[in-house]
Amino acid sequence: MSEDCTQAKALTITYLTPVSFASLNGGDKEADNISSIKKLTRETNEGIREYPYVSSQALRRALRDQLATMGHKLSEGVVAAAKKGAATTKCDPASYIDDDLFGYMNAQSGESGGRGKTDKRTSPVRVSPLVAIQPYQGDLDFGTNYMSVEAGGDPNIYETEIHGGLYRGTILIELDRVGAGDGFESDLEASRKAERITALLDALQNLWSTGRQSRFLADLTPKFIAAALTSVKAPIFLESVQVKGQTLNGAVLDEVLKDHEAVVIDSVIGVRSGLFEGVPEGACTIGEAFVKLNGWVKDCYRQNGA
Repeated sequence: MSEDCTQAKALTITYLTPVSFASLNGGDKEADNISSIKKLTRETNEGIREYPYVSSQALRRALRDQLATMGHKLSEGVVAAAKKGAATTKCDPASYIDDDLFGYMNAQSGESGGRGKTDKRTSPVRVSPLVAIQPYQGDLDFGTNYMSVEAGGDPNIYETEIHGGLYRGTILIELDRVGAGDGFESDLEASRKAERITALLDALQNLWSTGRQSRFLADLTPKFIAAALTSVKAPIFLESVQVKGQTLNGAVLDEVLKDHEAVVIDSVIGVRSGLFEGVPEGACTIGEAFVKLNGWVKDCYRQNGA
């Protein structure tokens, strides 16, 4: 692997996390007293089904928040320069890890309201939504807010959509774009690039979203990962981590690695003991898998001048 590491362009990770009881990501309200969760609709052999998901925006926010918790200073929100424009960040990827990893866009008005300059950095960290493998079954949590009773009002009755099941997500990191490109006068040192990516991997290993956690505390940390260091930018495991019940389809994973043998520099399967059946041969623990991922990153940038 070490001899080919200079050819690495991407690190792709597909992960599974089981959730027993949660309301992970709020959606549009269908009724005033029901708090919905985000869902997508698919036609299956059993008919049309709805599958809850956590949006990529929410996951990116969760990763940023975890980076802040880990001690990294984030680029603070800045009022948009353009009239009616969206708030942005300081747009300084050399100084701030989140501007580097997650990108930004800041549109500025030109003279006399004309078209002006746009500062833009496309995120080198690509994130898929975290989608449930099991469909939504219509479960609701019933609640009553008695706060208004003390003020002479009636109890406020409400319901929240809840779901339990296995969720699958993918992250792809463009290794050649971290610490380089738009927003940089010169590339960061290779060692600093490695530090930023290993920090992101730590945030993923300890993933936690603050949304709807007061009453529905959920653990989103990966319990299974299939990861590869590749010489192309392709999320090769995105649709190929298949589970039926709690049984992994190891044959599909073997097929993916064989089909992409020419571009896979190294790969690893990590799994939390006791949660899944059909674990592929050669799999290690989640902790060992992330140690290997961090080792890939350090080796890659060391060979590229760290």
